[in-house]
Formats: sequence, C-alpha cells, structure tokens
Amino acid sequence: MTQKAGLVHYSGHQYLRTRLVLSILSGKAVRIDKIRSDDKNPGLRDFEISLLRLLEKVTNGTVVEISVTGTALLLKPGIISGGPIIHDCPLARSIGYFLEPVIMLAPFAKKPLQLTLRGITTDDNDLSADLIRTVTLPHLQLFGISDGLELRIKKRGAPPAGGGEVQFLCPIVKQVKTLNFAEPGKIKRIRGIAHAVRVNPQFSNRMIEATRSILNRYIPDIYLYSDVYKGDESGKSPGYALTLLAESTTSALHCSEAVSEPGIAPEDVALRATRALLAEINMGGCVDQKHQTMVLLMMVLGSEDVGRCRMGPPTLRTIQFLRDVRDFFGTSFKIVPAEPSNVDSSQLIYSCYGTGYVNANRTLA
Repeated sequence: MTQKAGLVHYSGHQYLRTRLVLSILSGKAVRIDKIRSDDKNPGLRDFEISLLRLLEKVTNGTVVEISVTGTALLLKPGIISGGPIIHDCPLARSIGYFLEPVIMLAPFAKKPLQLTLRGITTDDNDLSADLIRTVTLPHLQLFGISDGLELRIKKRGAPPAGGGEVQFLCPIVKQVKTLNFAEPGKIKRIRGIAHAVRVNPQFSNRMIEATRSILNRYIPDIYLYSDVYKGDESGKSPGYALTLLAESTTSALHCSEAVSEPGIAPEDVALRATRALLAEINMGGCVDQKHQTMVLLMMVLGSEDVGRCRMGPPTLRTIQFLRDVRDFFGTSFKIVPAEPSNVDSSQLIYSCYGTGYVNANRTLA
C-alpha cells in the first residue's frame, strides 16, 4: 500500500476502534468529526483518548490531532513498532476494549509485542480477558499466528474499582495464511471458567452446578473450571462471572459469558450465560458473532488468494466494518447463502480475495 494515499473521512463516534485499526494497517490517514457533537457532554470520552494514547505507544510516528472541543480527530498512521509496553486503562471500559484493536495490529509489528494492561478484566460491555484468551487467540491461530501467542491473567479486576492486570504476548508474522473454513462440524465439547473475586468462593461452584443442570442434557463432555483468586490478585471490587466455550469437531468455537450484577444470584448469571451459548450455537457457522470482524479483517489481509469462511448473519457492527474495509483497502466481500443443509439455517459463506498484505515493519532476524 502506498503511504498517505489519501484521507478517509467519517462522522460520529461509533466504530471508532476498527476505523483506527484499518487506518494504521492501510497507511491511510483518517479524519473523524461530529463526535457526540449533539451530546450534553460532547467530544471524545476518557477511554477513547486512552485508546489513542495506547495506539501511539504501539506504533512509531503516528500523529493524533484532537480538536479543542474533542469533537474531531485526525490520525496519521505510523509504523507498528511493538516491543514491551505498559498501559493503565481507565475504569469506564474493561481491558477487552483496548486489547481487541491491539490484537488486530500486533502480528504486523516490527518486534514481538509484550503488552501489560491494568484495569477491569471482566465487564458486560466488552470481551473479557477469559474470552480473549480462550476464543480470540485460537481464532488468530487459524491464520498461522501461534508460536508465542499468549494472554496471562495476572490479577482479576471486577468493576467498578478494577485492579486487574493482564499480559499479552504476540509474535510477528510476514504474512497471514488464507482461510478456508466452511465446515462448522458438530459440537463435541463445552468448556467454561467460573471465577469469583472478593466474594464467597462457593459462588463459582453454584454457577457451575446451574450450568450443568442445562448442558448435561445435550452433551457429556463438559468441563467447567472454578478459578478463585485471593488477596492482591483478586483486584479491588467484588464480582463473579461465567465464561462458556463450545468447540466443534472442526474446531469451530462459540462462546458466551455473563457477569454478576447487584442483587442477582450466581445461578441466574449461569443460566444467562448458558442460554446465550445455546443461542450462539443455534446461529451456527464457524465463527461466532463476537469475532466476525477480526476474522474478516484477517481474510482481507491474507495472501493473494480467495479466502472463505462460514458464519451466521452479519451484526450491525460487521456490516459497517465491511463498508469501512472497502474504503481503506478497496476489498469487497462476496456473501452467499451456505449450501442448503438438512437444517433450516441462515448461515452465509463470506469470501474475498486477499490483498497479499506483507508485514514490511518486521526486523529480519
């Protein structure tokens, strides 16, 4: 891609993260204005500014200009540098909000990334640290990014006070593989992590029992792990959550999670997560809704060949992402109904021709 090959222009604060990622990967500057311009409290929020600061740390030469009112920003991308980085995340959003865009950039860095993030590890807005470790990273492995890819949860931090810490390690690649993943297979096992911090450790066992009361009807291979953190490792606020993961015979992953709320019993949290998992499995496909955008991005960056993946219907976020990809990379997806199977489904086959994106930043060993 030619650097500075034009300016891409958007309005509004939505889809900010993916647009910044596409800008850095494509080398095209992006301007976003009218950021909450009609709001009582206009402009960028503290967590969005923190994300921009994190992207400045992950890259080298990136210039971010924010207007006086905070309602407009211009990002001129530099190169993705990687290396050791420590960042404190504001408590308005969890670590997942900051980690998701970095995961999309990290494989194309100059040096392997060693990122330490501090803040809230699990909330009900963004992907939790558990989901990123058990589902997001295996999706990266589909594209040949695996050796040395790891997420360590050092401390858990529940909202509102946080106190959690995670360490993300990512290797660099020259190029990502082309994906051909059209067989969803049958669900063969379910795994889960129930964690409780600064509350009775029995809460995680109660969540596990409630989950088993439903899932045992469907499949025998269920392993739910109770993860109890003590002392400093348990953060500053009480909380508990359940993360579930279903794996198919072809290694397709579906996931769900539910987080504690004041006045809600552990059993109800477990039932909410379990029903969400069954609904996700029912949608089918090889990639769940939460990971559509990341998989589609890696398909765009794949070698110059046709990549194919079977997924459920696109979410609103995915639809906008596909439009944004066309703006930055000029790549369009062909989306057709999947082959009619014996079950009535709304599954689709997404295919695109990879751009042959090569990581020119990496230092040759």
